[in-house]
Amino acid sequence: MLATRRIVVDAITSPPSGSAAQRIEAELRRAIISMAHPPGSRLSEQDIAATYGVSRQPVREALIGLARTRLVEILPQRGTVVVKISTRKMMEGRFVREAIETAVARRAAESFDPAARVRIDDLLDLQQKVAQRNDHTAFQRYDELFHIALAEGAGCAMAWQAVSDIKAHMDRACHLTLTNAETMLELVEQHRAIMAAVDACNPAAAAEAMHCHLREILRALPKVEAEHPDLFE
Repeated sequence: MLATRRIVVDAITSPPSGSAAQRIEAELRRAIISMAHPPGSRLSEQDIAATYGVSRQPVREALIGLARTRLVEILPQRGTVVVKISTRKMMEGRFVREAIETAVARRAAESFDPAARVRIDDLLDLQQKVAQRNDHTAFQRYDELFHIALAEGAGCAMAWQAVSDIKAHMDRACHLTLTNAETMLELVEQHRAIMAAVDACNPAAAAEAMHCHLREILRALPKVEAEHPDLFE
């Protein structure tokens, strides 16, 4: 159990592997989602290169990658700007994600890898702890790791790859909804409900629990938009 927990902790604390451009893209993506780079802010190739101790070429590649997922817009002669949150894009992403992840939950209830099930128990315990201390950034990372582990345990790792890019627009809005520990703890309980249905080998209940979980943003969105109109298109 300790070894499993160590692996989970390493997954959140270790820098991403890959090329310099990939690592920078992942770091900037997290900063954009956590609002460290809020909508409307400008990203300087020179400043980012200095921060990471690299040339401007991998930074340029990282920004192009972020532009593909429409988190930034590269403006000729004006630089790169973090785009505002698009409710339309977010809702489209949520629709696609729900279609994929409810199918993953259904498959998980039909057959699930025991090692992944142990890993998920650890993730849920850790997610509850960071929620209790109101750590938004760690909470969102553990949330992502839960969904990754669920897909892997169901033998659907490629399904998560399909979700990962489109969920970025949802993630920014979700970050704004994590206003207190109580809100985050409710989401942990929703994760536990998904796994209870998986453990009961009830595909319909697992799909419904995932459906309810991913629709939580619909309830919170109007309030978030009203409180942060400058962050939305």
